[in-house]
Amino acid sequence: MGSKTKMKMLVVEDEEKLASVIERGLVEEGYEVTVCADGESGLKDALTDAYDCIVLDLMLPKRSGIELLDAMRAKNIATPVIILTAKDSVEDRVHGLDHGADDYMVKPFAFAELSARIRSVARRAEAAQPIVLHIADVMLDPISQEVKRGDEQIELTGKEYSLLQYFMSNPNAPLSRKMIAENVWDVTFASYSNVIDVYVNFLRKKIDQDREQKLIVTVRGVGYMMRDPDRPID
Repeated sequence: MGSKTKMKMLVVEDEEKLASVIERGLVEEGYEVTVCADGESGLKDALTDAYDCIVLDLMLPKRSGIELLDAMRAKNIATPVIILTAKDSVEDRVHGLDHGADDYMVKPFAFAELSARIRSVARRAEAAQPIVLHIADVMLDPISQEVKRGDEQIELTGKEYSLLQYFMSNPNAPLSRKMIAENVWDVTFASYSNVIDVYVNFLRKKIDQDREQKLIVTVRGVGYMMRDPDRPID
């Protein structure tokens, strides 16, 4: 990695052999790695040291991965978190992402994919978007993460916010589920198709429900689009 500062990784995993494999692989790729075997020590490290990314199991002794994640986000610790777990249902994925995870991987996994996702969430964390976005009467401020429709404050989960930001950054552009999966979750469409539809429905309820002007529309045979009535559709 030349003269660049090593990226610091925290791996919270109670299965010793797996933690060792992940640690060895990350060290070989040039990361500085700390391993914690339970949620309590993992949270202590997450709150007291600065990491570039955290790989987090859900089923941990002393404190669960979700409890750790909740405690981090409550303290405004924005470190990217990749959940790595055997829990593979759509409900589990939605639950983890709703609690502030940036990505979600299911065991067993390929280390090359984990490495790629770490690079991806790190890039995303670095890519600040300071421009306030406007579509119709919807406003999204990437710095404060405030979202409004008209005078109403809209409360969004982390992934709902990321999805809305992607829509608003691409007004009047039909976005396929594959594009949404790759740009919002950095995953393949096949593993996240149901999750995408769930989150679009969540977002619609908060942005469009009980409003005459509907902005998030379904594009038949393609996916979804956020319509900007003030701009021509290409």
